[in-house]
Amino acid sequence: MELNQLETFLAVAEEKSFSRAAVRLHRTQPAVSQVIRKLEASVGETLFDRAARDGSLTASGVLLRDYALRLLALRREATSALDELKSVERGRLQLAANEYTCMYLLPAIDRFRREFPHVSVAVHRMLASRIPEELALRTFELGMISFRPDPAHFRTIAVYADSLAFIVSPRHALAKKARVSITDLGEELFVAHNVTSPLRQKVIETFQRYRTPLNMGVELPTIEAIKRFVAMGNGVALVPHLTVARELESGDLVRIPVDELELRRVLRLVHRRQAALSSAARAFLRTVRALAQEQGAPFYYHVERAG
Repeated sequence: MELNQLETFLAVAEEKSFSRAAVRLHRTQPAVSQVIRKLEASVGETLFDRAARDGSLTASGVLLRDYALRLLALRREATSALDELKSVERGRLQLAANEYTCMYLLPAIDRFRREFPHVSVAVHRMLASRIPEELALRTFELGMISFRPDPAHFRTIAVYADSLAFIVSPRHALAKKARVSITDLGEELFVAHNVTSPLRQKVIETFQRYRTPLNMGVELPTIEAIKRFVAMGNGVALVPHLTVARELESGDLVRIPVDELELRRVLRLVHRRQAALSSAARAFLRTVRALAQEQGAPFYYHVERAG
């Protein structure tokens, strides 16, 4: 059973005539009759009462007419939905990010939703190391990461330049310092993130290089928990600046420069190189570009070369 057969069937049923249905469909009467015979053969039932001159439907025909009307209405609805999706009037944007990189997405999503309020946005939290794999599986369209995956398979767009922030409570003994050296931190209690990451490893290696103990006496599962714990007066921490910008502005936390720990990170939006992005995803990338143009550093928009 095909939709074009159902269209012909409904035309005959509505016109109550094979000949009038043929005129309406711009086809010959034998062609219309052949379509109906094939449809009847596929359903195993006679649909029209050939003995009647008014094109009456059999009981099977009446039943099929109801379903045919619903199926063709559903096709029209699907076509309309796809047309709306092309114009970004509706749709769904699927992104993947970890706790840290999600912070960058907030202003971009805020701007995007103001422009396209009927597009739903879902940001799925996962380890950054898994995001390229999930993109390859087509689980999401866009991912947010702080490293560059295989350029042969993924297209990356650098969108934000972040740095590592050494933070303390305003009541901490170091809070009044203009800057400190890494060698001054050997006796400090560090509140650390218990998720293994390239940044964590870089910090460990930097302390080793300067022969300074790194006392990670407390490990917590989220950056939010680390910030709150340090703000309560417990130890010190190293976190991405993006994640503490609000607390630094409010004075809940204090950032102290550490020359040896001026580690920079580039945040990237990534998608499969061969992906045909949805209209919603393309519109989101345009929003990100516009945000970078208006805000300036540390926001920017740079498509990285494959080579």
